[in-house]
Amino acid sequence: MWPVFYAALRSYAPYITLPFAGIVGLIGYSIENALSDKYTPYNKSIEEQRRDRLSSDDKLQSAGQVEKLQYSANVLGTNLSPSLS
Repeated sequence: MWPVFYAALRSYAPYITLPFAGIVGLIGYSIENALSDKYTPYNKSIEEQRRDRLSSDDKLQSAGQVEKLQYSANVLGTNLSPSLS
């Protein structure tokens, strides 16, 4: 009797477990909706933030006043091994 019962249970396992999984998922979803805060504050899009930042940047107003790029330290010497220094 038990082997027949186990064989039937094994072949019909998806049909038995799916409703239980659905019920557990529905309960969890309902609890999460009741407990969580769904308020998301409005933020400007990245494109709008970039546009505002570039339009308010004083350095970009005059194309003739460009600062020269200078390195403050030797780039190759930053990760120099102690035995080589």
